[in-house]
Amino acid sequence: MVTYRRVAALSLTFALALAACSPKATGGGSQTPAPAGEQPRPGGTLTFIVNAEPPSYDGHRETTFALLHPIAPHYSTLYKFDPSDLTKVIPDVAAAMPDVSSDKLTYTIKLRTDVKFHDGQKMTSDDVVATYQKIIFPPTGVLSPRAGAYAAVDTITNPAPDQLVFKLKYPSASFATNLASPWNFIYSAAKLKTDIHWYEKNIDGTGPFIYVSNTKGADWVGKKNPDYFGKDKSGTQLPYLDGYKALVITDANAEVNAIRSKQAMIEFRGFTPQQRDDLSRALPNDLAIQEAPWICVNYIVPNTKVKPFDDVRVRQALTLAIDRYAGSASLQKITIVKDVGGLMRPGGPFAQADADLQKIAGYSTDAAAAKTKAKQLLADAGVPNLSFKFLNRNITTPYEPVALFVIDQWKQVGITATHDVKETSAYQADLRAGNFQVALDFNCDFLDEPDLQLAKFWSASGLGKGLNFAYYDDADLDKMIDAQSRETDPAKRKTLVAGIEKYAMDTKAYQYPVLWWYRIIPYLNVVRGWRIGSNHYTNQDLETVWLAQK
Repeated sequence: MVTYRRVAALSLTFALALAACSPKATGGGSQTPAPAGEQPRPGGTLTFIVNAEPPSYDGHRETTFALLHPIAPHYSTLYKFDPSDLTKVIPDVAAAMPDVSSDKLTYTIKLRTDVKFHDGQKMTSDDVVATYQKIIFPPTGVLSPRAGAYAAVDTITNPAPDQLVFKLKYPSASFATNLASPWNFIYSAAKLKTDIHWYEKNIDGTGPFIYVSNTKGADWVGKKNPDYFGKDKSGTQLPYLDGYKALVITDANAEVNAIRSKQAMIEFRGFTPQQRDDLSRALPNDLAIQEAPWICVNYIVPNTKVKPFDDVRVRQALTLAIDRYAGSASLQKITIVKDVGGLMRPGGPFAQADADLQKIAGYSTDAAAAKTKAKQLLADAGVPNLSFKFLNRNITTPYEPVALFVIDQWKQVGITATHDVKETSAYQADLRAGNFQVALDFNCDFLDEPDLQLAKFWSASGLGKGLNFAYYDDADLDKMIDAQSRETDPAKRKTLVAGIEKYAMDTKAYQYPVLWWYRIIPYLNVVRGWRIGSNHYTNQDLETVWLAQK
């Protein structure tokens, strides 16, 4: 007989993972979202900066912060990270944490019965099932880049209007936490049935803010949802804010000027050390600063469908040519990158020891020897004077300085790379169409979790569709990723992940990190109720943000 238990707390593995990426008190300014004893003040409009625009409005489809920052406040998710303690997962439209069967294959979830869409329709389990069917089992023509994170799911059913059941094929170490993904907006089943692509161009959620307007290239505006179900611990109706305005500002200097002039209060992605220091000098009494390690990294992605990048020797040469340690020493002074690491965040629970990492191509501390080997590999492949276009995104921080550093490193082994910079929508369109030779991609996640960090490495025609822009299919690597996902022993899982890193970054050299990011948020200290995390995806619904009176 299968028995059930309520998940009242996070697993030890997950708790350790979160603790490892919790922000530390570094740098100047306030590290506390609000002074002790200060009570939230309702009202006001939060004005913040977003430095790119999303290709569509569909959270299930997109992978950029440019969607989450302006659009997440319109939506709810099944679970979410507690905005007052980002190490905890709490219910959102769920009424409680899941009941999990003793064999860990059945998750039964009760739903709230007081949730309404902004068009007035009541949310039921039909809507949640339709949402997760679209994410996990997308129909033909629907892009769902995070489907691979839910490979363990077998079926999703709803035996009652307020009940949801996930059946798994095998126990999964990450499944429960992935139900708190900030991308998994709850959508209307009726709207999806009418048009599965409706949410790519339209907004209708159950979140704390209702959509007002969007002026392309200028701003995105939301207002308080008077029928929102959320309340704070004292029973006060949320959200506190009357509304918000996201200003689209793509120039890095203009972003700083907007904070300095108090045209904007905060930018949630991150500023450079220089920008932080400039703002500290300009606003000594009006600035707060929060900093944290970041589960975010730029990848070099050779398109394996394009010659000569179908040759592993060429791909290996590209990573061997890069002196990541020299890059870290210089770039961390001017932009938001810092640590050298593999596919898992450096210092995180699944990161390799430095001595083991340095055995992987591109991570040796002997940069001269690595560059010599890179030159030999290029010669052996018949391309000693390789040249190509290097696709990049027109976001200065950190894409431009990282790309320029890499281009210079390649030049030292005889490679000529032409910097091909495009705005976010065009850049992502080229990635998705395979219309590039080599690209500077990114891999950013909301949690230190191999199922998330390895999602880009599934075969491109399978679970990696929409994320694996190296465009290879590799059944052996698929089996390795699947094996680590099924392993529930943390130590054994870490060993399996290390094997994947060696295979994917070295043996096959499919795609590989440059440097991991470091998050710095200087903001006007009137902003309260927001806490930095190890990513720029969670805690963006603005439900608990409020403005102090100066």
